[in-house]
This record gives sequence, structure tokens and C-alpha cells, in this order.
Amino acid sequence: MPRNPAKTLLRALAILLACLLLLPYGLTPLYWIVRPISTPMLWRWARGERVERIWVPLETISPALPLAVLIAEDARFCQHAGVDWQGVQAAIEDAEDGEVRGASGIPQQVAKNLFLWPGRSYVRKALEVPLAYWIDFVLGKRRTLEIYLNIAEWGPNGEFGAEAGARRAFGRSARELTLHEAALLAAILPNPIRRSAARPRPVLLRLAALYEARALRSPQVDACARGRRGW
Repeated sequence: MPRNPAKTLLRALAILLACLLLLPYGLTPLYWIVRPISTPMLWRWARGERVERIWVPLETISPALPLAVLIAEDARFCQHAGVDWQGVQAAIEDAEDGEVRGASGIPQQVAKNLFLWPGRSYVRKALEVPLAYWIDFVLGKRRTLEIYLNIAEWGPNGEFGAEAGARRAFGRSARELTLHEAALLAAILPNPIRRSAARPRPVLLRLAALYEARALRSPQVDACARGRRGW
């Protein structure tokens, strides 16, 4: 009997979709060794735009930067297994009170930057959550944080990663950052296109000061950032 072309096409599309959905899970273990490229970096390259990324190992980055980033982005990084549901609940409650803020932890942001797309949508979140658990399980805390610090966008002109961000903002290496400088870099992460650590506005300075203060009184987060807890 002749095959139904419509069914054949649907089967092929289903197989293709399944392969696309499973591809990130197959790629993740490779990132133990391979230095990954983020989708925003690939998108800029595809458009012929500038990309600057200098990979630096976690141990050569000033401890102030992972501490400030965890304070700003994921203070319970060493306590959850990929998704901080307490943070999600807090963000929902804040939204009900009129304050909108992100609730994605470090593994979720790594999943989004490596395999998904920017913007808010339920579809992306549905894909992001299981990927975050997989990334945390396969790569562990140290490697996940190292990758995040090397793929995060830290400037308006294609600066990706801590080294490029530190050089653009302060003209120095990421290994030389002070806590104040690290807090400024952490404060621009939600929007490095509009925010500048080199020329911070009063709102950004207040936010950085808040992160500095929290960093100084958060020994658990400091222990997590230095790898003494949860790795």
C-alpha cells in the first residue's frame, strides 16, 4: 500500500522536534570540557556584529565577583538542585504587590543562554526548568557557575564573560576586581545594554551598595561562592 505523504511528513517533523528537544541534554555533558558559546553570541556572529569573550577559569576570577553575582542573582545557589522555588514564590508575591523582578537562578540562566532564547514565555520556561535541573546534576555547582560567569552578557557592544566585562568597565582583569566593582558588575546584569558599571547612575550605585552590604553579612553565600559549601 502507498504511504500517506501527510503521515510521513508529520512523523518526520515529530522526529526532528524530538531531536531538537533532546539535543541540549546530549550537549550538556560535553561542557565539562568544551567552553560553550551562548545563543546571544551566536546570534551576534550571524549578524556580523562584534563579540568579545575571553574565557577565564573560575579560580582566576576575583572571589568578589562570584559572591556579588550570587547575592544579586541566586543567593540559594548551593541549596537548590537547579531551580530555587522559594525565589520563584517570592517573585510571584512581589509581582502581586506591583514589583516585577526575575526569579531565574544561575542554572536556569545557563540553560536559557546556551540553548534557548531571550524574552518571557511559558514555552521557554517549560523547556528551561528541566534543563536547569539537568545542568545542575550533570555539571555541578562549580562548573555551572564558571560557565555562567563566562557567557553572561556584560556590555552593550558584544562583551561576554567576566573578563571582557571587567576590562570594559574598569580597564582591569577580572582577577583584580574589588567587591565594589564586582557589585557594580552584578548590578548591570539584568540589562547591560542600558546600565553601565563604568558610569553608574545613582540607582545603580544604590543597588551595588545593597549587594555589597549583603555580601559582607552573608557568610553562607560567601562559602558557596568560594566552593567551601555545596560543590
